[in-house]
Amino acid sequence: MLIDMSTSRPAASTRSAAPTRRSHDDAPDTTRLFVRMNSLEEGPERDAVRDEIVTAWLPMAHRIAGRFRDRGEAVEDLRQVAALGLVKAVDRFDPERGAFESYAVPTITGEIKRHFRDRMWALRVPRRVQELRNKVRLARRELTQNPGSPEPSVADIAAHTGLTEEEVGAGLEALESFSTLSLDAELPAGDDGYSLADTLGGPDASYDTVIDRESAKEGLRSLPERERAILYMRFFEDMTQSRIADKLGISQMHVSRLISRSCERVRQEAMGRRPDDQA
Repeated sequence: MLIDMSTSRPAASTRSAAPTRRSHDDAPDTTRLFVRMNSLEEGPERDAVRDEIVTAWLPMAHRIAGRFRDRGEAVEDLRQVAALGLVKAVDRFDPERGAFESYAVPTITGEIKRHFRDRMWALRVPRRVQELRNKVRLARRELTQNPGSPEPSVADIAAHTGLTEEEVGAGLEALESFSTLSLDAELPAGDDGYSLADTLGGPDASYDTVIDRESAKEGLRSLPERERAILYMRFFEDMTQSRIADKLGISQMHVSRLISRSCERVRQEAMGRRPDDQA
């Protein structure tokens, strides 16, 4: 009976083969399975048909994932993302709207691109800059697609994309921001024993000293001449309070009070408050 069916209807077999011609061997004919799945209610039977469809199209998802290799992500991880996109495509596909492959390919590709956009940046880059990066990357590819084409300049890319040169510059910088370099990374040959962290500057206490001196200048100018002299002898000539007292003919206690009062007044002036404002 099987032989009779295959030999008695050759024309039908030929007609069915023509519409299912595909550009890839990993694009199976699952039209019947989609129709069956959509006719079933939620439950184990429908899930089984759904799994069968996903399994049949999984090689195509893996092939699409392979297009994105060598971009800093493991192939196995890319395949998992592609499989997720395939599942979404199966769940959303309407058999009445055309071939599944035409719907699944952009869905899976979009899922992988979103993965790179949202999770693969070592630094958080604004969405606008990510879009500039993509435009610049595509423009560079189009401008250098002919063999021997020179590397396009910023002006060339701006003219090709309609972006400003500042926007192209931001996109070019984003091209280099997809991954980060560890601070422990060694510098190129010739700088043995040094890492990238060794090139970074550290806090310099001298800057704080400069700021303090500049802040105290106005308060020091406003002090009476005798109090300025006392502060100079104490902090610049390193004289003791008793020596200052002997030189000025006053008590050491009086010198101590003048120093404390003068320092407090200068401090208040430096902080932007007048001594008269104190309660």
